[in-house]
Amino acid sequence: MEEHEDEQLAKEEGQEGQQEALTRVTGMYKDWFLDYASYVILERAVPAIEDGFKPVQRRIMHSLKELDDGRYNKVANVVGHTMQYHPHGDASIADAMVQIGQKELLIDTQGNWGNILTGDRAAASRYIEARLSKFSLEVVFSPKITDWQSSYDGRKKEPVNLPVKFPLLLAQGAEGIAVGLSTKILAHNFIELIDASIKHLKGQRFILYPDFPTAGIIDVTNYNDGMRGGKIRVRARISQLDKNTLVINEIPYGTNTSSLIDSILKANDKGKIKIKKIEDNTAAEVEILIHLPGGISPDKTIDALYAFTSCESSISPLGCIIEDNKPLFIGVQEMLERSTDYTVELLKAELEIQLGELEEQWHFASLERIFIENRIYRDIEEEETWEGVISAIDKGLKPHIKHLKRAVTEEDIVRLTEIRIKRISKFDIDKAQQLIESLEDRIAETKNYLANLIEYAIDYFKGLKSKYGAGRKRKSEIRIFDEIEATKVVIRNTKLYVNREEGFVGTSLRRDDYVTDCSDIDDIIVFTKSGQMMITKVDSKTFVEKNIIHVAVFKKKDKRTTYNMIYKDGRGGASYIKRFNVTGVTRDKMYDLTTGKAQSDVLYFSANPNGEAEVVTVNLRQAGSIKKVKWDLDFADVIIKGRGSKGNIVTKYPVKRIELKEKGLSTLKPRKIWFDDTIQRLNVDGRGELLGEFTSDDRLLIINQKGVVKTAIPDLIMRFDSDMIVLEKWIPKKPLTAIYWEGEKELFYIKRFLIENPDKDETIITSHPKSYLEKLFTDYRPVAELVFAKKRGQERKDNQEVNLEEFIGIKGITAMGNQLTKEKVLEINALQPLPYEEPEKHEAKDIEVVDEENVTPASKTANTPKADDENEDDSKEGQTKLF
Repeated sequence: MEEHEDEQLAKEEGQEGQQEALTRVTGMYKDWFLDYASYVILERAVPAIEDGFKPVQRRIMHSLKELDDGRYNKVANVVGHTMQYHPHGDASIADAMVQIGQKELLIDTQGNWGNILTGDRAAASRYIEARLSKFSLEVVFSPKITDWQSSYDGRKKEPVNLPVKFPLLLAQGAEGIAVGLSTKILAHNFIELIDASIKHLKGQRFILYPDFPTAGIIDVTNYNDGMRGGKIRVRARISQLDKNTLVINEIPYGTNTSSLIDSILKANDKGKIKIKKIEDNTAAEVEILIHLPGGISPDKTIDALYAFTSCESSISPLGCIIEDNKPLFIGVQEMLERSTDYTVELLKAELEIQLGELEEQWHFASLERIFIENRIYRDIEEEETWEGVISAIDKGLKPHIKHLKRAVTEEDIVRLTEIRIKRISKFDIDKAQQLIESLEDRIAETKNYLANLIEYAIDYFKGLKSKYGAGRKRKSEIRIFDEIEATKVVIRNTKLYVNREEGFVGTSLRRDDYVTDCSDIDDIIVFTKSGQMMITKVDSKTFVEKNIIHVAVFKKKDKRTTYNMIYKDGRGGASYIKRFNVTGVTRDKMYDLTTGKAQSDVLYFSANPNGEAEVVTVNLRQAGSIKKVKWDLDFADVIIKGRGSKGNIVTKYPVKRIELKEKGLSTLKPRKIWFDDTIQRLNVDGRGELLGEFTSDDRLLIINQKGVVKTAIPDLIMRFDSDMIVLEKWIPKKPLTAIYWEGEKELFYIKRFLIENPDKDETIITSHPKSYLEKLFTDYRPVAELVFAKKRGQERKDNQEVNLEEFIGIKGITAMGNQLTKEKVLEINALQPLPYEEPEKHEAKDIEVVDEENVTPASKTANTPKADDENEDDSKEGQTKLF
């Protein structure tokens, strides 16, 4: 192949006057591309495991150390100094320095260094200043144990790696894109890293999760130790300020307030959410106010913000580092272990150097004392040559050096000759001995540290935590996220129409029949007169089949909506009745709800969102000897089966018409609702604490620590405040008892009340800023124990047991209540309530409940069994499956 290329090149070069001579590049890419890729990986994009720095970051830190005099330096000056070591331009150095400074760990900054919350850039490097932080001076630099190499032009020496005695890589995080690979190591909490290092040194297990400077909420379920394939989900912290206002106080990592607001405005423009206006009040802390139009649910809007905007995003970590000039993929646990072990090695190297220096100091201090105390300096008075001087001192020292730890060298003797006369004349034997003894103590201490190196390293990490750990608590809250279904929270931003006769459905058929409001991500379910059914995506215009009898927005896994149908089985065939649900099917596939015979026809059809079972009247055609041509049929007597079931026979004779006689009631029982404390959401799947069985009239009682009491109809999209102290089924006639501290009177007050206005949020404590809710009882007959404070010079008063039912009667919710006691109370405890028998409840046979998913329907009659499972496998290759 190469020979052919050479011949072709020679022919081209031989064509005179047609083109200029070409340069042969065969093989160039084989070497040059690999060299380039290696350079980008090793020298630019990926950090080293030893110190956690990329080369440009390491050179910035080295330059700051060279310039360090305790005062601030202009960043432009530091950048210029760094260019002695870094082969790239000033812009890349300045950007890298700003990124280090914004992490507020290694660099002490002054001036406008930008804002990671708003995305504002830093001021020009000539306007901002920097110096090394105390932390970096302690843990990053140690010249005596640093390996050095020549800079790119050979004029300077720069560190190969800085001797960082801390898991800096995990504290700061790192991100870089190289040629053929990338790295994304997320930042972790300073204190948690130190605790993990200590645990590793003690041989204990530990686990690490990210912590971001922008705070927010994170789900680390699939973190996978920060390795390839892992993922974390990050969310903004959104709370409800009032019924028409939401506030964002923390933003997800990787966003800023500007990009977040842009994503919210785009979602609003697309009709996914509906907002009135946005205010950005962010300064030192994030505050974005989202004003909602009237009638819009705040809870649903919060879910929609997570589903359709940057308020929730996913981050995929990738742990890639450089070790021995090679990329290595490891998890954060191994990174910390390697960093901690490397720190121990560095501490050992520093101790060994320190021990050597101390022993040298002790050696010379001992020699100096012998030299002066024994007046050996007088032995050189008669010597005329340098060799004679050295020999005389060596001879004078020999009787006194048996206790020294090493031999006396010529360099030692030369140092003795350099001692000044003034020092000899003022020599103090006692001070010299004290110096030697102090050196011996320090030598012993250093040897002890070396002998107990792990304990020394643990104390070192504890010292870092005590000195620099203040104000570095975890910012990102770890929580398991609930799954948000976009179709449940999207705003219905368009209208659905149907042309029943022609068989078209869509959002553009404005001249035809209006069906319902829908969103552009909804699925719709369509039934036709011939007994066909199809589920399809909302579109401008879709053909299904002529003679459409029912269209609706389809809800996935909906076991509550029940379809009642009577159909004729082919031409001249018998009529059948069936009840069924539609839960999961393949989109855009036509399903036959009859037996499939030609000319099958639907005689009666109804869709019932709460499993209603109506009564219909069947009218037969008068023919032959038929005695009974009219009778009533109750759908409640029909078992709910799969959509593919044939059904029960109604009659083998021709049906004239079927009329609705009596509307049906729901055949579904009250639903059980649970509260999952892990994700702070309601559910009907049995996760968490059972709150009770709820009908459409039942409400939840919700009370928070601020003393705000409210009731609400349970909805699975509801969100709850973190300071909620009571969540239970509300019993209207059961009184509530509250004990609270009245700020103005500075006494505990007690009140018992009923909720008279369930649709209104009310505060049960006074408005004084020092008032607070101490205890709240939801028992019928509560009992409390008062523990009194000890008065000076007196014995502590015995605890008092108070029957709260007898102490105060039921008053209005806005009443102040009565004083509990004038004594100083140390604490108030809840005791076992007094017995109370609730009145018997008369359960209704049929109860209509609000529409929700994941509840198994059941018949109202005793002989109606549970619905059968779907009996058809509808999955096919190349088709979209609904779940």
